Amino acid sequence: MKGQILNILRTENGVVSGKALSTHLGISRVSVWKHIKKLQEVGYDIEASPKGYLLVSSPDVLYPWEFGDKGSKIHYFDEVESTMDVARSLARNQCPHLTVVIAGRQKKGRGRLKRPWLSSEGGLYFTIVVRPKIPPAFSSRINFAASMILAKTLRSMFNIRAMVKWPNDILVEDRKISGLLSEMDAEMDMVNFINIGLGINVNNDPTPHEPAATSLKKILGREVSRKDLLKTFLDDFEHALNESDLEHIVLDWKRYAGTLNRHVRIVTAHDVWEGLAVDVDENGALVLKLADGSLKRIIYGDCFHE
Repeated sequence: MKGQILNILRTENGVVSGKALSTHLGISRVSVWKHIKKLQEVGYDIEASPKGYLLVSSPDVLYPWEFGDKGSKIHYFDEVESTMDVARSLARNQCPHLTVVIAGRQKKGRGRLKRPWLSSEGGLYFTIVVRPKIPPAFSSRINFAASMILAKTLRSMFNIRAMVKWPNDILVEDRKISGLLSEMDAEMDMVNFINIGLGINVNNDPTPHEPAATSLKKILGREVSRKDLLKTFLDDFEHALNESDLEHIVLDWKRYAGTLNRHVRIVTAHDVWEGLAVDVDENGALVLKLADGSLKRIIYGDCFHE
């Protein structure tokens, strides 16, 4: 109902009477007033007068009603331990494909290898529950799709040269602007769900704790709408999943890769490898050319650009 009220106020672009809202929505004027009151409490500047209601400005909020038809799959929390934890619980309870969990802040946000992900005010932190009809062997395609689509979204919206770093970071001018974490639940022959967690530095400043990071605000010199960014990414990601079987996603991903054709160091649980990153194969493994000329295929690890 709040979303419908906001849509009417935005469409009319002027004062809308309580009676008109009541008639259009099929609710009482008292109910309209209660919804307006709640919207005002969470930051919407709505002027109320004897003539009706005027929407002056909207905050950059991520409430479900701001996402139109997707709102029924959006779960927003001002603060949680981790969006991945909430999404895992929802996925195990059969939430629908493309359910999204968003947090204003995470108290225990985490990146790969259980590292903490700082979730300061102004960033964008969310997890998407994906239910692809694919075998586990192809699960990495979902990760590559998410990172590539995000890089493309950042490029198209903000005219910045966002690049993907193997296996799952987004860089701008070699500074990290986003990281991705995934978890999978699968049977022997089919994926049940893959949860894709994304943290994007938008209007926050990560540099006091992560000097090699950056944010959209620092790059552009202004604040940007997290809501518009998330809306666009979710639309683009859903379109990619619907229009493709992702067979060629790694090939597409490589067009935005900042890791290829440069010297890198890969740290795994047991080894450290250095060499020239020459390729990423169809299953997402990084192919290194070592000093002796041999090729080494690395499935997983931390990648450091030299």
